[in-house]
Amino acid sequence: MGKSLLVVESPTKMKTLSKFLGKDYVIKATYGHIKDLPKSKLGVDIEKGFTPQFLTVKGKTKVVDELKKVGKDAEKILIGSDPDREGEAIAFHVADVVGRKKEVKRVLFHEITKKGVLDALKNPTTLDESKYDAQKARRILDRLVGYKISPLLWERVSYGLSAGRVQSVALRLVCDREEEIEAFVKEEYWVIDVELQLNSGEIFTATLEKKEGEKIKITSKDEAEAIKKAIEGKTLLIDKIEIRDKHVYPQPPFITSRLQQEASRKLKFSPKRTMILAQKLYEGVDIGEEGVTGLITYMRTDSVRVSNEAVKDARKFIVNSFGEPYLPKIPHFFRNRKTAQDAHEAIRPTYVELSPDKIKSHMDKDMLALYELIWKRFIASQMAQEKIKTKTVEIEGGDYTFVAHGSEVIFDGFTKIYEEEKEDEEEGTYLPDMKQGEEVILKDTILNQRFTMPPPRFSEASLIKTLETKGIGRPSTFATIVSTVQERAYVKKDKGRLFPTPLGRTVNKLLKQFFPLILDIDFTAKMEDRLDLIEVGKKNWIQSLEKFYELFDKDLSAAQEGMKSLKKEETETDIICDKCGKTMLLRWGKNGEYLVCSGKPTCKNKKNVKVEDNGTIRIVEAEIMGTCGQCGGNLIEKRGRFGRFIACSNYPECKYTEPFNIGFQCPEEGCTGKLIEKISKKKKKFISCSRYPNCTFATNTEPTEGPCPQCGAPTLFSSRKKTRCLRKDCGWTLQ
Repeated sequence: MGKSLLVVESPTKMKTLSKFLGKDYVIKATYGHIKDLPKSKLGVDIEKGFTPQFLTVKGKTKVVDELKKVGKDAEKILIGSDPDREGEAIAFHVADVVGRKKEVKRVLFHEITKKGVLDALKNPTTLDESKYDAQKARRILDRLVGYKISPLLWERVSYGLSAGRVQSVALRLVCDREEEIEAFVKEEYWVIDVELQLNSGEIFTATLEKKEGEKIKITSKDEAEAIKKAIEGKTLLIDKIEIRDKHVYPQPPFITSRLQQEASRKLKFSPKRTMILAQKLYEGVDIGEEGVTGLITYMRTDSVRVSNEAVKDARKFIVNSFGEPYLPKIPHFFRNRKTAQDAHEAIRPTYVELSPDKIKSHMDKDMLALYELIWKRFIASQMAQEKIKTKTVEIEGGDYTFVAHGSEVIFDGFTKIYEEEKEDEEEGTYLPDMKQGEEVILKDTILNQRFTMPPPRFSEASLIKTLETKGIGRPSTFATIVSTVQERAYVKKDKGRLFPTPLGRTVNKLLKQFFPLILDIDFTAKMEDRLDLIEVGKKNWIQSLEKFYELFDKDLSAAQEGMKSLKKEETETDIICDKCGKTMLLRWGKNGEYLVCSGKPTCKNKKNVKVEDNGTIRIVEAEIMGTCGQCGGNLIEKRGRFGRFIACSNYPECKYTEPFNIGFQCPEEGCTGKLIEKISKKKKKFISCSRYPNCTFATNTEPTEGPCPQCGAPTLFSSRKKTRCLRKDCGWTLQ
């Protein structure tokens, strides 16, 4: 009897599977996609039904040759790539390579455990052409938008810019929020708190909420002072006491978006970092005597469904660990959203008994933290509800009504193990015992000046939540969307919040003007729905692309005609150069508008500016980055032919400069250098080590949070489609 060939996309998954399977299987890894559209050209024949030109990915020739060789003699060919659209595309491309498409079977590993693997192998399916069509349609859509709009932006704005069908909508959300914040006009209001003393001597605080039974709004200090004077000396009475029992139910186990949001809030992980770690937990971790074991179910899902077996295991663990009071009489059942595809279970531990404490010695800090988050959330989802006693008290003082709120936990329930992190949540306060009709003594009146606040800037977590709510993207794409807008320098993160850069705002403005369809949130959401319908065989992928391109092509033609070149625009202003006295000219550059002296090239004075919507030009002073060690002047960020650098503000009198540290460590083992940004002679950005020439590390990919799950390198690097470790002799890659 011949051997069976099992093909997976990841070497880590290959290693885990080899533990469960015997000598009858040859297991090979594709190391991600083996075929893709060419980088050098569109690669889509629009005239011939949007036929894609899939070519072997650079560096994968050896992998392809090996698959052909092994596949030729294999008795059976099974493909166990990830159970999603991308995995299905890999499966189809592998089937094409081995040349035995009709014989190839698909196996879907929803969890990399012995039972999960053996069950999948017992129940192989055929290749899912509808799912492949959906992936193909998405890939072609993204290629059409990217390769048609991007060259236009290069020509009219700046070289190296890009547009994306989904990333551009995410950019719009960030830009729109920034415009809301800038347009916001704050309004003053006042809050009046009173400290009240009961007959027992206990003191509590209440807040003024009503006057003559109507909601009160205090808009000035004078008004607040008048109320304070009016209530002084008044007898205040406990008018109403309302006590309620509140039951708080646990949240369901994680779906992809919720995991990314919660990991961002609780662990401060970026969405990309979360998915890297989750992929590792899914594919397998060496936990000692048990060997390499898949610790969680598949991590790209929008379903809260959980298997009956997993629920039974959780309930058994709960009663043994916490006792009967913590186990609900019947298991909790969670409903999926109408838009959920329900292809996979929720994200949960594969073995409930493998608590974080049992395996903590086998994982690094970050991986353990994420596993603990997933494990606790799942266990909590099947625990009894939290019981809270709430108390609301109304205190009357003449025309005014003061209200105090309090709460007390009667039974902790699921919060014994897990409590969901919530932004801007105020904890309830304890209120002492009191009686209706009881008089209280006014001890103090506190006037608090407040101002209305603009909407908050997005965090990575809240942006993902908004994308999910609006139907933009899918579980597999959220992390990529959020990271891409930052990698493109359209959005920057500062203190956990996302800001549009001048470049991002310029690109967004142009796209909104000339590509309203691409930037339309509802249209993008409907396109995502159409892709889902293609996946289940209810829509034709070619017809869907035809409808899209018919509309898109009209916008493209209009943009080619009407979009002006910002590179060539130069506007005279009434601002006088502070160095030579001539007028300044307004120009646009990759980093936004700036002023340059009309006396160039003799006078080289430049100023960063912000142009308001009404046309007002406001000079923006450079951020001080430190103190010059040579002359004591301010160090500021500057840009030159070779990228960003730090220089003394007293130039040309002081010519001190230093490299611009982008905040990441060099990944090379033993190197203490920092990564710096440079521009090559061909005007292309790259990243290198600050210790050059002692360390020759350099790359044209973007650094991202580490460490590497395989070798521990402090920094990983991302290109458009994958994240990888660049330390020599490592080669860890996440597609």
